[in-house]
Order: sequence, then C-alpha cells, then structure tokens
Amino acid sequence: MIDRIVDLLGSEATSLLEHQSKTIAKDQLHAPSADFVDQVWAQSDRPIPVLRNLQALFGTGRLANTGYMSILPVDQGIEHSAGASFAPNPLYFDPENIVKLALEGGCNAVASTYGVLGAVARKYAHKIPFLVKINHNEFLTYPNKFDQIMFGTLKQARDMGAAAVGATIYFGSAESGRQIVEVAQAFTMAHELGMATVLWCYLRNSAFKIGGVDYHVSADLTGQANHLGVTIEADVIKQKLPENNGGYNALNSKENPYGKTNKKVYTDLTSEHPIDLVRYQVANCYMGRVSLINSGGASSGAGDLAEAVRTAVINKRGGGAGLISGRKAFQRPMAEGAALLHAIQDVYLAKEITLA
Repeated sequence: MIDRIVDLLGSEATSLLEHQSKTIAKDQLHAPSADFVDQVWAQSDRPIPVLRNLQALFGTGRLANTGYMSILPVDQGIEHSAGASFAPNPLYFDPENIVKLALEGGCNAVASTYGVLGAVARKYAHKIPFLVKINHNEFLTYPNKFDQIMFGTLKQARDMGAAAVGATIYFGSAESGRQIVEVAQAFTMAHELGMATVLWCYLRNSAFKIGGVDYHVSADLTGQANHLGVTIEADVIKQKLPENNGGYNALNSKENPYGKTNKKVYTDLTSEHPIDLVRYQVANCYMGRVSLINSGGASSGAGDLAEAVRTAVINKRGGGAGLISGRKAFQRPMAEGAALLHAIQDVYLAKEITLA
C-alpha cells in the first residue's frame, strides 16, 4: 500500500511524507481516532440522536472506526448542471448508480440532493448513511447568478432516513449574510431532528482574485471561513485544499481596509508547505474538534488518481479527517471510480502516514 502511494506522489513523496511541522504542534490537535465521537462529541451539546448519527458516519465503509471519512458527493447535477456533470458518464443520471458507487467505493456516506437520495431511500438508507444537501446554486437563470438557496425541508431529509444534512455558504459574497442566517437556523433544526451537519465553507467574491493569484484558496481566508462554519455548529467542515496564503494582506489597503489578521499567522502558524497550510485550516476548526474534510477537486483526466492521493496525504498529515471526492470518481466507469475512492482510503489506512 505505502509503496503505491510513494509511486503516485512521485517527486513530492519525500517532501509530503517526511515533513515535520514546526508551526502548530500535532499534540495540540484533537486528532482523528477510533473513539473520536466518545472523546470529542460526547462532551458537547449535541443531542443523543446526533451522536448516534455521527457514529454511523464514522462507523461505515472501509474507513469504519478509524476517525477518518471518505464521502462521495454528487450534487453537481444542480451545482454545475446535469449535462455538464453526467455527460462523461450518463450512467449517473440514474440516482441508484450514485448510491451503488458509494457502496462499491467503500464510502462512509453518500451526499446528494433531496431528489437523488429520496428516489432510492427505502432501498439504501439503511445500507449507507445519507447526507442530504439542503441548498444549492441554481444554475439555469439567465444571466447565471451565484447564490445558495434552500431546496426542501429538514423534515423531508429526516423522513428519508438521512444521517446528516449538508449546506454551502459562499462566505465573502454579497449574499453571505442571508446564507449564514438560513444555514444556522437549518443546522439548529437538523440537530433537533437528530441529524448531523456538514458545511461546505466556500469563498466567493471576484475581488479575491488579485494580480493573477486566486485567494479563494488562501489558508488565512479559508481558515476564517472554517471558523465561521464551526461557530454555527457544523459537525464537519468541507473546505478546498489551500494553495496559497496571505489573502488578508493582499486585499487590505489604506484606501480599502479589509478584515483583520496578525503577522504571526504567516510567520509562526503557517509556512509555505501545503501540510502546514492545511494545519491552519484544522486549527480554525477548533483544533480538530470539528472534522475537516478537503474536497477532491474537479476531474482533470489521467492525473486524477495521483492528485487525489496527494490531497489525501496532505489532509491526513495536516490533521484533517478525510476527503470528499465526487467528479474524479463518477465521471469515469464505476469500477475505475471505486478504485480511485479505494486509493484515497488507502492513504488513511496506511499506518506509515502519520500526523506531521
């Protein structure tokens, strides 16, 4: 297992597998573990049914009872249009095949829309935890708009047997204030109904692209988005893998003051190493009390497997709790998609890969 991972990492293998973080010490983290729910969540205000469903999420699939998660998300039929998402593999227009891929891939959960999961709930809700995505960016209005709006109700999700609900907030957007209120209220009700909560903490603002650098994926800005997400009691945070840092510094000027930061964020709490950038994201999730899962990113073709494994290694060694990877898996034949998901999970099963 480890030899294959080393091969896939290529020239980065030594840097990624041997890096020792000198920023935030690993012993300060609430690291993923077999008894994570007992050690972390049992101390919280989460209702008993939520604890049961969190345990179901952590206790399913190839990563069962390791403290790590591998989730298949297929909500792109709305987020990116069904044609754009499923034309490479029309098999997945059928909701049952989405759930079958999650099962074949050994996932902890399958995340999708009310319609997809509701269509097959009686057949599969007891076989793999359902994560119902409750809001989406509707992508048909002309001209296209970018906003997250609610689809359905929390009672619908509970009635189809969902273990958890997921939502997206576009932090930094003009609509973020309304989205924060909507999602905070929805997460409170989800907990009352016994479901766990997962938040896609994405940034969206055209001003975050400056001088050819995309600060939507900066460690400091994504870290703060995570911190807002855990504040409204998300149980799991989904975030893009950081690719740079210094978003606050780039956006702030005397003429246009923006946000607040501290120089130690860049000198002491992070470095340029990708594992240290992820560790800062984890730190903003209450030092790992709330699990950080990074997204697998878009499918780019032949390099998907190596890229997915690289992301998993960075996430695990940084203190994260897993990956949520969709297009890389479902935009290829089912057997290949399942094999890619297994390769991701192998990173979390490999005892040689430890916290940096």
